[in-house]
Amino acid sequence: MTTRSMDGEGLERALGPMVQRNHPLGALTTYRVGGTAAWFVEPADESELLAVARAWAGMPEPVPVIVVGRGSNLLVADRGFDGLVISLGDGFDTLAIEGTEVRAGAALSLPVLARRTAAAGLHGLEWAVGVPGSVGGAIRMNAGGHGSDTAATLLRYRWVDLVTGSVHEAPAAELGFGYRRTGLRATEVVVAGVYHLRPGDPLEGAATIAEIVRWRRANQPGGSNAGSVFTNPAGDSAGRLIEACGLKGFRLGSAEVSPKHANFIQADQGGSADDVRRLIAHVQSTVAESTGVELSTEVRLIGFAEPGTGAP
Repeated sequence: MTTRSMDGEGLERALGPMVQRNHPLGALTTYRVGGTAAWFVEPADESELLAVARAWAGMPEPVPVIVVGRGSNLLVADRGFDGLVISLGDGFDTLAIEGTEVRAGAALSLPVLARRTAAAGLHGLEWAVGVPGSVGGAIRMNAGGHGSDTAATLLRYRWVDLVTGSVHEAPAAELGFGYRRTGLRATEVVVAGVYHLRPGDPLEGAATIAEIVRWRRANQPGGSNAGSVFTNPAGDSAGRLIEACGLKGFRLGSAEVSPKHANFIQADQGGSADDVRRLIAHVQSTVAESTGVELSTEVRLIGFAEPGTGAP
């Protein structure tokens, strides 16, 4: 990793001990592999996040910036990320239920959101119990599963613009939802979402959640992975294509295509993020050569040298 001491000193002068240098980043992801962040901050609340925004925007040459939630959709290069990582603190881990509207902070765990709304007799977010991410990450990538997604129930969202140091709230329609994507820029940090849910029976919600948990345990691997690596091509399944190419269980170094589900790539304990990246590329090239289908990654690739795989 290159050192940008002038930039780092500027951040430290502005933010003091809030800034940490060379902070382990791979350890904050579900892959549990990868390097460090050049600079890391964990603002406790919106006012501290705005202070970070002012410090970052005020730098002569602002460094790359990413937001890391629960790290369930990230692969960080072994060389690390030569930029600023923002991880939202406890002040963003909130939940308020009023009638059929639910306001959730961006740092709130999706399984907690699913279970607490279902227990309150509200339906529409049961799918989230199987996604080990955060509300902010789910809004940013339109996370979903089991026949639904974030776009189906999100009413409004709130974000901080790092460039202007300002707070905004807008209808969810302005996000430009697509399949596992939105139009949010890397410098727009989601801090909360408001959902509109359907009233119903808490016992029915609990049963749905139990079935989703049972299905995922039966069909998806545990261990160090980031869930589905590739988005599904239109009308097909990435896992089916990978398995059809004979890659289920295929290994490169410390990374393996899961023998249980071919769209999952497992990392060995103490393994290499670069091995995972090499295996992703191998799967893509093999599937393209065999089927003509170009698989796109759902996992965000951070800090890698090749074009298109660094910070968004």
